[in-house]
Amino acid sequence: MARMFGTDGVRGIAGKELSIDLAMKLGAAGAHVITKKRNHRPAIIVGTDTRISRGMLSSALIAGICSVGADAVYVGVVPTPAVAYLTRTHSVDAGVVISASHNPMEFNGIKFFDGEGFKLPDEMEDEIEALIRSDMSGVELPAGSNIGQVEYCFDMRDEYVDYMKKAMPIDLSGLKIVADCAEGASHYTSVKTLESLGANLIPIHVDPDGTNINANCGSTHMDELMARVVYEKADLGLAFDGDADRLLAVDENGVLVDGDKLLSICADYMKSKGKLKKDTVVVTVMSNLGFTLMCEKNSLKEVRTKVGDRYVLEEMKKNGYNLGGEQSGHIIFLDENTTGDGLLSALHLLEVMVDTGKKLSELAAIMDVYPQALVNAKVPEHRKYNYMEYPVIKDAIEKLEQEFGGEGRVLIRPSGTEPLVRVMIEGKDQALIEKRAAELAELIRNTIV
Repeated sequence: MARMFGTDGVRGIAGKELSIDLAMKLGAAGAHVITKKRNHRPAIIVGTDTRISRGMLSSALIAGICSVGADAVYVGVVPTPAVAYLTRTHSVDAGVVISASHNPMEFNGIKFFDGEGFKLPDEMEDEIEALIRSDMSGVELPAGSNIGQVEYCFDMRDEYVDYMKKAMPIDLSGLKIVADCAEGASHYTSVKTLESLGANLIPIHVDPDGTNINANCGSTHMDELMARVVYEKADLGLAFDGDADRLLAVDENGVLVDGDKLLSICADYMKSKGKLKKDTVVVTVMSNLGFTLMCEKNSLKEVRTKVGDRYVLEEMKKNGYNLGGEQSGHIIFLDENTTGDGLLSALHLLEVMVDTGKKLSELAAIMDVYPQALVNAKVPEHRKYNYMEYPVIKDAIEKLEQEFGGEGRVLIRPSGTEPLVRVMIEGKDQALIEKRAAELAELIRNTIV
């Protein structure tokens, strides 16, 4: 039986895989597991992105939370990192975000934060899942005055905006910025923050209607932002995803600046200011080989984890690092927040630009990008983790590694949120690695059926 929780909570098509019944059970089981050792009446903050299914799923989730005697504080549409921040600062017992991040609007998801604003460890998620599968066995549901209550606090998003301005009090006057908010959770918070700091802001995709989140916009669809930055003669473009926990950027020439380059820029700057703990950056195995070379050239230390910002964060907490992230734009500045934060990442990048007076293209030149080819192979969900059990796939991977002879690498990994196996090949020859990646993906697609 496939694990219910992926790398970023429980996800699926709203109303189907992620049903009202499952949302209610996640609310009940999650609230019980997270708060069972408390000797007070628990409270849990709940926020959502802009998807049309947010009302349906939040109502079911909150019903589950209240059914086990916990109070729910519903804050409405806010970025995922805002929920993490509010959970921590309001000293509640947990936070829950209803979002499917960068996925299409028909998907949704549910992910939990503990009382300190950190994602739950795998062990606690497994405990929640086991309780759901046992139909809440052994849990006595309260009645009467012991049933949880719901409080609606839609103004809490402004607390997050105020915190962002205080954490990064930079003067953005003179900077022309195009911000793509993906018709998502950042459509208010990012715009208000950047404008309040003095930016000449051109916001796009800030009219969510429930069905247009991530639709040809945001950090997964960069073409429009690239063109708009050039057309507006802007200094840079900023692209958020649906729940605003990731950031990608565009320089003044319309060229993409990905998560690896953003990390490179910020790591080098923080090190120069004595603010990068242990002169170390935590990244995943998906980070470009060019990032490793950048670290070597700039006397930075690099630690790699398996894919998923949760694993980056675990490494950061374990060893006292304060900067880490992914090529996709999930960047964690642990001194200011406990999870990937697109707006915070944008402000750190802008701080470097303001302080150095350099254009983004100059800053991004710190790292050369090695060619990568990424191809997805769609496979049955319950078999996506077993690809190495097929000898023909294992042999093909070994032959490819021998072919590259140390001047490239092959990385195969199952998606944490979709029924896919991702094939990534890195090397010097773009045409060759694209061909090999397509061949290997096709082999996986035809073998795992």
